[in-house]
Amino acid sequence: MKLFSKLNISWLIITLLGFFAIDSLVYFGIIDPYYEITLVNILINMILAIGLNLIVGYSGQLSLGHAGFMAIGAYATGILTIENQSMGAFLISLVVGSLFAGIVALIVGIPTLRLKGDYLAVATLGFSEIIRILILNMTELTNGAAGLSGIPFFADWQTAFALALICIILVANYTRSSIGRATIAIREDEVAAESVGVNTFYYKLIAFIIGAVTASVAGSIHASYFGVINPSQFTFDKSIDVLIMVVFGGIGSLTGSVVAAVALGILNMYLQPFGALRVIIYSLVLILIMIFKPTGLFGTKEISLAKIFHKNSKPISEGKEG
Repeated sequence: MKLFSKLNISWLIITLLGFFAIDSLVYFGIIDPYYEITLVNILINMILAIGLNLIVGYSGQLSLGHAGFMAIGAYATGILTIENQSMGAFLISLVVGSLFAGIVALIVGIPTLRLKGDYLAVATLGFSEIIRILILNMTELTNGAAGLSGIPFFADWQTAFALALICIILVANYTRSSIGRATIAIREDEVAAESVGVNTFYYKLIAFIIGAVTASVAGSIHASYFGVINPSQFTFDKSIDVLIMVVFGGIGSLTGSVVAAVALGILNMYLQPFGALRVIIYSLVLILIMIFKPTGLFGTKEISLAKIFHKNSKPISEGKEG
C-alpha cells in the first residue's frame, strides 16, 4: 500500500480544505461561541457513533453500554487535569482513560460477548449502570452526584477535529483490514464464519475494545471542553442517543455515522427554541425517516473516492477502439 497514493493525497486535501473552511468561519465570527459548542458536540457524537457502529454494525453485537465507557474517559481527564493543570496532563489523561476503558472492555467483554442479541444488550446496559453507580459512590475521587467542576479547558474545536479524524482513520482502516473483513463475516453469518476457521469471539472482542477506547476519547474531549461533568450526563439516555445516530446513518456505514452526527446535531440546534416540543418534533423526524428509509440514510454503503476515480477513468482498450 502506497502512503502517498492519489487516493490518500485526495483525502488529505479534502480534510485540509474542511479544516481551513471551519477555521475561516470561526475567524470571521460566522461560527460564534454558540455554534462552536454545536460543532464540538457534533465532533464528540461523531467519535461515539463511529465506535458504536464498529460494535453494532460491523461485529453485529448490540451494545447499550457506550455511556459507561464515555464516563471513564471523562472522569479520567477530570481527575488528572484538576490535579495537574497542564497540556501534558490532558494528553496523559487521554491515554490513561483509553487504556482503562480498554481494560474494562476486555474484562466485561470476555463473559458478555458470549451472549447474543437482547441478552448482550441487557448485560452491557447493566455494566454502564454499574460504572455510573460507582461514580456516584466514590465521592472522595469523583465528588459523587455533584460531579467535577473547574476542569481546565485544554480541548477546543481543533482538538476535537483532530481526534475525530484519528478515530475515523483508525476504524476505517480496521474495517478494511483482514481482521475487519473477518469481523464483517461474523456479522453476516457467525456459524459460517466459524466453520471456515474464524475465531469469532476474538474478533468480536477486538471490535468491542476499539469501540470502548473511542468512547473514552469522546468523554475526555467532553470533560476538557465543557469543564463540568456529573453522572447524569452518562445515563442510559446517552447510550440510546448514540445508537439512534448509528441506526439513522446506517448500521454498517461509517459515512452514515458521520452524516447522522452532523444532521442530528444541526437539527437539535435549530429545535432549541421549541422548548418541550423539541423532543416531539425530533422524534417525529426520526420516525418519518425510519418509515421511508428503514435501512438508514446510507444503509451499508460508504462514500469511496476509489470508486469515483475508477468510474471516471476509461479502460485503455476502450480509448484505442475510439
